Amino acid sequence: MTRGRRATVALALLLALAGVAGCASVPGSSPVQILRRVTDGETPVLPPGPVDGTDAGGLVRGFVEASGSSTDDHAAARQFLADGTAQDWDAGAGFTVLDSQFDTVPSPGAPDPSTDLTRIRIRGSSVGRVTPSGAFEPEQSPVQIDVTVVRTDGQWRISELPDGVVVPLDEFRTSYRDVRTWFVDPTRRVVVPDLRYLPAFPSRAQAARVMELLLAGPSGALLGAAGSQLGPEARLRSNVALAESGALIVDLTRVGDLDEVGRRLLAAQVVLSLADVNVARVRLLVDGIALLPDRPEISREDLADLTGDAQPGADVPALVAAGGRLRGFGASPSELPGPLGNGGYDVESAATTVDGQRLAAVARSAGRRLLLVGGGAEGGVAEVGLSAVDMTRPSWTPTGSEVWTVLDATTVARVLVDGAGGLRTGQVNADELAAFGPIQDLRLSRDGMRVVAVVAGGLYTAAVTRSIDGEAAVRNIRRLRPDDLGEVVSADWRSSEQVVAITRRPDRLVAQVSVDGLSVQGLLVNNLTPPLGAVAAAPSRPFLVTDQTGVWSFAGGDQDAWRQVLGGAPDAVPFYPG
Repeated sequence: MTRGRRATVALALLLALAGVAGCASVPGSSPVQILRRVTDGETPVLPPGPVDGTDAGGLVRGFVEASGSSTDDHAAARQFLADGTAQDWDAGAGFTVLDSQFDTVPSPGAPDPSTDLTRIRIRGSSVGRVTPSGAFEPEQSPVQIDVTVVRTDGQWRISELPDGVVVPLDEFRTSYRDVRTWFVDPTRRVVVPDLRYLPAFPSRAQAARVMELLLAGPSGALLGAAGSQLGPEARLRSNVALAESGALIVDLTRVGDLDEVGRRLLAAQVVLSLADVNVARVRLLVDGIALLPDRPEISREDLADLTGDAQPGADVPALVAAGGRLRGFGASPSELPGPLGNGGYDVESAATTVDGQRLAAVARSAGRRLLLVGGGAEGGVAEVGLSAVDMTRPSWTPTGSEVWTVLDATTVARVLVDGAGGLRTGQVNADELAAFGPIQDLRLSRDGMRVVAVVAGGLYTAAVTRSIDGEAAVRNIRRLRPDDLGEVVSADWRSSEQVVAITRRPDRLVAQVSVDGLSVQGLLVNNLTPPLGAVAAAPSRPFLVTDQTGVWSFAGGDQDAWRQVLGGAPDAVPFYPG
């Protein structure tokens, strides 16, 4: 939601998505006692107000830096405004996040400051905006905002400015915190995270804010892809409160009919979202009655099986396609048995499911590419009826029922695998993504809700939407930080909230990027030999990249250099399960 303005909360609530209806009714109502409201918290240290004697440009700069604090409707920033302007300025009209480097300079043709009236231009680059639902949407573009400044009693104050907030990135990171709100995948199998941002203060108000976001539904990034068990009529029956046991009481009403699966999914949405604001246990009620009768108080651990970001098991290894063969890593990397490892096919790239039970590979044949699908690394494979001059590295859905690849940089194809191993080919509607140019790489997230793609050298994320009849499409496309990444070569999912990309930019060969593009962090690359050719990532696993000498591993932490795990293989394509 737009920070600090309660009025926009009501608007956000109108965006709630319809929940999935179930079978059984929720039990009838009974009274609930509110023990303590959880809407107040510690008072933050507000940014300082204007300093006497500050020149016009310095005053405007101080205003921008103070705008990061949303406390009391941006009271700190309003101190920089003239009296009437402070009352009229609508901080909730928009929320732009600037790159931390910005200038305040005299506007072209501005009156001389000696006249006690001048105009100052805020000049910088936007990295994106924050929506009323608390989501960050990336958009790098130049920003020029002119404000009028007047001098009264010897002190400059802003007398005229556009509505909305402009906040430097550093100030935004200080004043806001990220929170994962959780929604339901289309198959009602798991819940998936949706990244939002809340004011860091007061912290004890964050539980109530999280519930407002859940009731408002998924952000624009997942709109049409994820659903909710909280339909448009759902609301809080009373304010969230703390019980004597320390659990947070959340009492909902108008949630509609819920079957057993729906109850657990709803519990997961609420409990996992609140866990991100340090709520350890939730007493979750519907009309005063426990939602899960056998769990009066619910913790994150009670619902861990419903989180959708599937992680490869420790016993499912990373593999690599190198020299036309599939092999493992280790002190003495050995080729895998079967036609993919013994040279029966000229393997270019491959992927296994999260559990390692199924494998897909792209093989070269007479100047074209074939897709092969079969059992695990040691099982047989069958040629699928797909052929192209070029074919991207394959990628599996979390259930192992679909594998995706891109044909000739234009067509996103998928192969559906049934329980008996039967194969059926189909397409994904990716016209919106292909409109940006050739699709050079595409990876499904391990919860199956998004893709990360390299298109014409740009890094993009998008949602995977599915119709009732099972058709898939790529929607809600966002380009991430083009000015900071330059030309991107390949990308993979580190987690559901973070991707890793390799680029042609010398000072940022390997970069971690948040899924919404807010955060970009370059990794140390002091002993890699560019250009880099491939990258692989997975939760709690070392990064893998291919340079001109082979495959290198980087675990982060105290490790200060990459370690080579496969030499003499500049064409290698490493991959983790998923």
